[in-house]
Amino acid sequence: MPAARFCGTQGESSCDTLDVNENRIRKIVIVGGGTAGWMTAAALAQAVDLRQCSIQLVESDDIGIIGVGEATIPTIHWFNQIIGLDEREFMRETKASFKLGIEFVDWAAPRQSYLHPFGRYGFPSDGISFQHRWLKARLDGLDDNFEDYSLNTVAARAGKFQFPSNDPRSLMATLGYAYHFDASLYARYLRARSEAKGVRRHEGIVDNFDQHPETGFITALHTNRGETLIGDLFIDCSGLRGLLIEGVLKTGFEDWSHWLPCDRAVAVPCAKVSALVPYTRATAREAGWQWRIPLQHRTGNGYVYSSRFIEDEAAAATLLANLDGPALADPRLIKFRTGRRRRAWNKNVVAIGLSSGFLEPLESTSIHLIQSGIAKLLSLFPTRDCDALTAEQYNRVVRTEIEGIKDFLVLHYHSTTRNEPMWANCRKMPLPEDLEYKEQQFARTGRIVLSTDELFRDASWFAVLLGQGHLPSDYNPLIDSIDAGENLAYLRRIKSEIRATAAKLPIHESFLF
Repeated sequence: MPAARFCGTQGESSCDTLDVNENRIRKIVIVGGGTAGWMTAAALAQAVDLRQCSIQLVESDDIGIIGVGEATIPTIHWFNQIIGLDEREFMRETKASFKLGIEFVDWAAPRQSYLHPFGRYGFPSDGISFQHRWLKARLDGLDDNFEDYSLNTVAARAGKFQFPSNDPRSLMATLGYAYHFDASLYARYLRARSEAKGVRRHEGIVDNFDQHPETGFITALHTNRGETLIGDLFIDCSGLRGLLIEGVLKTGFEDWSHWLPCDRAVAVPCAKVSALVPYTRATAREAGWQWRIPLQHRTGNGYVYSSRFIEDEAAAATLLANLDGPALADPRLIKFRTGRRRRAWNKNVVAIGLSSGFLEPLESTSIHLIQSGIAKLLSLFPTRDCDALTAEQYNRVVRTEIEGIKDFLVLHYHSTTRNEPMWANCRKMPLPEDLEYKEQQFARTGRIVLSTDELFRDASWFAVLLGQGHLPSDYNPLIDSIDAGENLAYLRRIKSEIRATAAKLPIHESFLF
């Protein structure tokens, strides 16, 4: 760091500016709007002093957004809180509904379903001991459904909802929830808030750029409308094309399609024709899976599939044949490649959202990865020279997180008895090393081994492993200190209290209208 110059003697009317301030970011340029761009703008507008640092965003109404990220996971609360959103206003403006989990239909086998809940299993004090209690009882002859021990799951299937309790002793404290919302309305809502704070939006398409001849840093962007946007830090929110991170800086891409075979989606909204269930539904199909996301004003639908195993026209026909209500538009085709940029931060460009990589929305992680990238950027906010060590730390933590999510998604594809060609291929594919280790640990010991920074925790892995057909041959031996009859009585009490509590909860829609 340069040596600082300090003010003169007390009482002098002026002093030199500290050298350290000369290296501060003064101009931030965000390329691309949509969910990623306006989430980034909203968070930065809250975090930086806009009197000292300008934020500009360039987007074009002529470029559509992907818009499949209409389902979220509970981490969305963190983002909404840091930018100061009022929950009821946010839900009204985005036509949102509540979400207690994700139902997976026909994944492990046809005519079977399970729900991945966002809450915990058992009583509030059980922690991971619940899974070993249940596994012990199962091996002792208990024949019941593990879902009966999740308040989230029982409430979701009954169409009920209630906010979690702040009392850590209450069964209601085991609840967790997220939202379904209209991503286009969310972006519009965040745009209004961001512009009110001082973010300046530019309409146009970036068609040229300037780079520093020595560092390769981007110094300015030029649009088709003749505007020039000068910046110190550029945030690439341009979606799958990665206009800056790839188009300009040629960062490179790590392809994961050998693990996650789907490379296309066709999406269409349909009319709302039934009560709003508080969960997302993912239904396995011949060559992929179909999502169903219930909103206040419509239902979002899509078929994520592998073009190796089904034609686009057949995928669209399958989707249209499996809608709850009349389609409200023509199906829209989306092409993608699953994987990640080799570096999400390169020189003075940080890629956030789909420009940094793509994981299909099977576990509703698209919006989480946007806010996670934003959070990491705020934590590692750079100086104007974008120190390479800061960028390296960002790239490390981004890589670790997205690779952990990738393994969780691969589990869904690998663990199945479906016989269609795509699913048969997935069943036989070599697994990522970390996922194979997790599966082996669970199979032998009932333990779920996770690093401290993985997004999905024990309850999530427990739900999906069991739901996809993994049943361990053992459990933590310390549970043997509990008498088998006592353990069974304890589990029956959990099930009974969960059933009674869920029965008293209000209907989901009563919270919305």
